[in-house]
Amino acid sequence: MITVVDYDAGNVGSVVNICRKAGGEVQVSSDPDVIAGATKLILPGVGHFGSAMERLRTSGIVAALEEAVIVRQAPILGICLGMQLFSQYSEEGDAQGLGWIAAKSLLFKAEPGSSLKVPHMGWNTAEPTRSDPLIDRLPPDPRFYFVHSYYVTCDHDEDVLMHTTHGVRFVSAVHRGNIRGTQFHPEKSHKFGLGIIGNFIERVPPC
Repeated sequence: MITVVDYDAGNVGSVVNICRKAGGEVQVSSDPDVIAGATKLILPGVGHFGSAMERLRTSGIVAALEEAVIVRQAPILGICLGMQLFSQYSEEGDAQGLGWIAAKSLLFKAEPGSSLKVPHMGWNTAEPTRSDPLIDRLPPDPRFYFVHSYYVTCDHDEDVLMHTTHGVRFVSAVHRGNIRGTQFHPEKSHKFGLGIIGNFIERVPPC
């Protein structure tokens, strides 16, 4: 069973739909007790980093996620802002994150006269750095849909699962232990996103 965390900051309906399309059983919950006992979790996210962390804290979901992910080692997949929340810090709101991965989230900066578009929006490639159950057996030349103004940079190369380039080379997927995340939106990425979600359901073992 996949538990999609609902904290009023994500494309919950689209995530549920792609999980079901991939053959998974899925539930949506904002209940800390349900989240704390989950066997697999997805943390979606669209919006402001600082506001999202505040909602997670005041709702009791941070403590529930810590119990599930850190104590019980339940697998979790963060999507877009959900992945950024795994980091230690974001420039967006000058806010502290969950701190599960030694990383920070920075704003794309377009220099004067630059053609760089912010936000980074649309289709782009993602280059794997190594093999992992989340990304193995994807269709050839995987492309994913991105919508974000902030990007993740990791302190340790071993936490990086995929890279993408948009003005700078940034981290588009992470993996540390039972923690995985994608900057792109699998739920908007057609067959490539379906492959990611299918792998998370079928190939990443539950706790």
